Amino acid sequence: MAKALTRREENYSKWYNDLIIRSGLAEYSAVRGCMVIKPYGFSIWEKMQSALDKMFKDTGHTNAYFPLFIPKSFFSREASHVEGFAKECAVVTHYRLKNDPSGKGIVVDESAKLEEELIVRPTSETIIWDTYRNWIQSYRDLPILVNQWANVVRWEMRTRFFLRTTEFLWQEGHTAHATEQEALDEAIKMLDVYGDFAYNWMAMPVVKGTKSPNERFAGACETYSIEALMQDGKALQAGTSHFLGQNFAKAFDVKFATKTGALEYVWATSWGVSTRLMGALIMMHADDNGLIIPPKLAPIQVVIVPIYKKEEQLSLINEKAFEIKKALEAQGISVKYDNDDSQKPGWKFAEYEMKGIPVRIAIGPRDLDNNTVEVSRRDTLEKTIYQQTNIDIKIQNLLDQIQGNLVQKAANFTDDNSRTANSWQEFQTIINEKGGFVYAHWDGTAETEQAIKEATKATIRCIPLKNKYHDTGNCIYSGKPSQQRVIFARAY
Repeated sequence: MAKALTRREENYSKWYNDLIIRSGLAEYSAVRGCMVIKPYGFSIWEKMQSALDKMFKDTGHTNAYFPLFIPKSFFSREASHVEGFAKECAVVTHYRLKNDPSGKGIVVDESAKLEEELIVRPTSETIIWDTYRNWIQSYRDLPILVNQWANVVRWEMRTRFFLRTTEFLWQEGHTAHATEQEALDEAIKMLDVYGDFAYNWMAMPVVKGTKSPNERFAGACETYSIEALMQDGKALQAGTSHFLGQNFAKAFDVKFATKTGALEYVWATSWGVSTRLMGALIMMHADDNGLIIPPKLAPIQVVIVPIYKKEEQLSLINEKAFEIKKALEAQGISVKYDNDDSQKPGWKFAEYEMKGIPVRIAIGPRDLDNNTVEVSRRDTLEKTIYQQTNIDIKIQNLLDQIQGNLVQKAANFTDDNSRTANSWQEFQTIINEKGGFVYAHWDGTAETEQAIKEATKATIRCIPLKNKYHDTGNCIYSGKPSQQRVIFARAY
């Protein structure tokens, strides 16, 4: 058997990295800061994509694609945007290579320098709003509700699988509206879509709120986020939705003729989630035995493993296993029957636990005699003997139970690790000794926010849209009046 995983309580970071490699989600690549997403990991991402893509289309959005390369001059048009991304940009300066005259491989052809450097997209607001100028002339052209699935590059010096890599995959929605209220409604609507997806598909409860001015997206008037609490007590920003006001419309001169004939600047939003959700899925649910994949996102929901000692028993087990497999698949359940004889059942059990398959069915000669199967659920590791009659309905009900149990367990964890702090001393004690979400009063100034961050490494995760604590009070750091509590946490 393979060596056991590092325990979470011993070294959470090592547990996380080792689990990703051992479960076959991803591996390191030859390119520093980039990873290879392996087939099993990508199949989970595809399930996320499929669910989200349907949710986007159900809310009226369509997909498009825009260039990977963005002219450098585009970034200079929106001052806060370029300031926010300048240090993360990869820049293309030449378009050709040539053989090294000294015979030592290849070198950049200095004569092939671009007239204007191109930025490898860190986000697409600039190239998209340059394009929207050609698409929008009148109110009849609005709204534009577009999403794209793409890769982006943000140069990172310290990387970590899924959570922070130089290149990552994501979707980015970019919408254009005739009024401020329409754009604000859109930004909140997509935040709700993300919250719905996190809860109902990922079994991950989140807090929805606005970011402080310091934490806003570069170029946004308002940034909304969903924040989730990981098992180690750190927060993870799992998705963002931005109200961009008219900033990009003004930067790229995108105006429309109103019904009265007046010319006005367009109102905008952008919103996105990325493969960071894969990291959230792992850190929300996995344990010391491996992954735990919520059934709705599991590429394989059920694995069937035959148990036998004599070769002649296998044909009868195969027949029954394929019968069960067919019945489950007729219910829309994804099933793998693993009758590969190169590995023993014990190895397979450990392997599928590591991969987080929600349900495992074992079937042997005694089960054939008794018309039973042994069913093991990954979330609790409980084993139960099921009668084969109506096995498809029973397994579907079990998958629903597992999905519900995972979200309830995560919700309980979040509640148990959400606390209030009423003084600077109490705040520091909670952050240093317990972690989690800390609801505390803040005076609203950037100076206080920065001072708290420098002293404790805790940041304001969001100002909750639905605040469970409605009291007024005094800032934990400055003592100045505060109208509501905000959520602080150490974060990824």
